Amino acid sequence: MNNYVQRFLLENLDIRGAVVHLDSVWQEMLQDRNYPESVVQLLGDMSATTLLLSGNLKQLGRLTVQLKGDGPVPMLVIDCDESLHLRGMAKHVPQVGMLPAPDLLGHGQLVLTLDMLSMREAYQSIVPLDGDTIAEIFEHYFKQSEQLPSRLFLATSDNAIFGILLQKLPSADQQDPDGWTRIEALASTVQDQPMFSLNAEEILTRLFMEEAIRIFEAQKVSYGCREDPAKIYNMLQSLGRAEVNAILQECGEVIVHDDICNREYRFDALAIDAIFREAGPTIH
Repeated sequence: MNNYVQRFLLENLDIRGAVVHLDSVWQEMLQDRNYPESVVQLLGDMSATTLLLSGNLKQLGRLTVQLKGDGPVPMLVIDCDESLHLRGMAKHVPQVGMLPAPDLLGHGQLVLTLDMLSMREAYQSIVPLDGDTIAEIFEHYFKQSEQLPSRLFLATSDNAIFGILLQKLPSADQQDPDGWTRIEALASTVQDQPMFSLNAEEILTRLFMEEAIRIFEAQKVSYGCREDPAKIYNMLQSLGRAEVNAILQECGEVIVHDDICNREYRFDALAIDAIFREAGPTIH
């Protein structure tokens, strides 16, 4: 399985973590997007991080992570559900160079939204964009919101993404006062490993060969953009017949673009008439 999240525990240190690796899912997300290299880097690192955060999805629900700023890349959005169906997008100005993350994103916010069926209302956490990389921005989030010392190690290419999350649990210092410092230093050498060609067990064994590692079952990640015309029909119906007809008269057709899935829906007059004649999402 080349698209997965695999969680682990360093048992004698009370340090937990997760490994993420994507290849075909990442390639599907990038297909026909034509993102500049710097945007690909940001979106890949953010996709890896969102999946590493997905452990918060204990039940049916969705985790959505947004970076919003005033820079040349004003928005990045990634979300996944409890089954790790992943999707995402970026908005950027026409010309984007290879700049550091703060220059690309500008001043703004990280917004994390956790919405589960069991919750009366969605949980939302908002922190400033603080850090020189995507990893540092999310490490700052962990410090502010979860109050757990955390480290992220991320790598993105056009074909694959990889990441490791480490989190120091409250009793870690009692287990080994030097354990966290040692594991951080070992994990930082991951950049020297052939990460894209190894599985999680091989990577963890290489990094932490002297530690007792409990590795949990891998979770499969899939691309989450299935075609959903019913959602578009409902949206058009909510606009009302008069407004949709006005668009139809002006443009000759109604075009709806689903940005996060990079999919376009086109409706002529006959299709619009059918949508409003036959209420509900089962119209074809």
